[in-house]
Amino acid sequence: MTARAPFQLAALPALSRSTAQRDEGPRKDPDQLDRLWKSGQVLFVDRHGRTPVSADGSALAPRPAAAVADERPAEALLLGAEGETGYWVVPRTEDLTPIDAPPGTWGLWAGAVSASGEQWHDLRAIGALLDDTAAGLFTTAVGLLNWHARARFCAKCGSPVAVSAAGWSTTCTGCGREEYPRTDPATICLVHDGGDQVLLARQPIWPARRYSVLAGFVETGESLEACVAREVAEEVGVQVTDIRYLGSQPWPFPRSIMIGFAALADPTAPIVPADGEIEQARWFPRAEIRAALANGGETDDLILPGETSIARQMVAGWAD
Repeated sequence: MTARAPFQLAALPALSRSTAQRDEGPRKDPDQLDRLWKSGQVLFVDRHGRTPVSADGSALAPRPAAAVADERPAEALLLGAEGETGYWVVPRTEDLTPIDAPPGTWGLWAGAVSASGEQWHDLRAIGALLDDTAAGLFTTAVGLLNWHARARFCAKCGSPVAVSAAGWSTTCTGCGREEYPRTDPATICLVHDGGDQVLLARQPIWPARRYSVLAGFVETGESLEACVAREVAEEVGVQVTDIRYLGSQPWPFPRSIMIGFAALADPTAPIVPADGEIEQARWFPRAEIRAALANGGETDDLILPGETSIARQMVAGWAD
């Protein structure tokens, strides 16, 4: 068998795209923040992570900041800037009616419509449809809001915290301790045999036919490579070698970054799915993966990871 060249991601992961400047300076300059608000654009995001979008879901529907409030509200968080235009997110409660998921939806679906007929969707549903600027803004907005929702009290003294630096830190009202947004690292690994087979698995809570690559959180004191080997062994009972880095993607559900790897394994080794975590794991031939990719991501026997996830670019890169 002729050895194949090492594969890479098929494309930059959808949520790794960004164009807005994330300079730290303006975050601590009230005058500059006020100017960025006056000329700014605002994303509304509700507690389910949904934001208003265009009719086809391919564009965000921000509001001019001046139409939201004359003065910069305390709850406004700065996402970034392009020139003199500031991009902001403001938490919003809206009376929404859920809408049915379209055929082939990958797992969770939170689509809804407002009384005026405007659709609201979450990042999982539309992340891959957005342009680079919008994808980066929405990813940052969801990540910041999720962090603030889970970091309302000081980890040192337990006092309430106040938002500071336009949302990029909190300051304890009791002891003055500063805290910054947390990101939890997780590895995600495409296991293959070095030839024409890839190992995919499914969780018990997933829709039928849905399979993906293996992933898990990095433990304290653990390297990324050690996490890959441990998680694969724990989840499917398979030992891997030749672990190599592919790329990464923010995954703010609630505050992770997915760090992608590839690794080799013996396809004849017994597969032992982790009880309660993995319902089934099996080797898929390259031809079946290609058939699914050519058919929008699914066949009668397989649904591949959605296009918003780095997992899709990993699988597509391997299959190419």
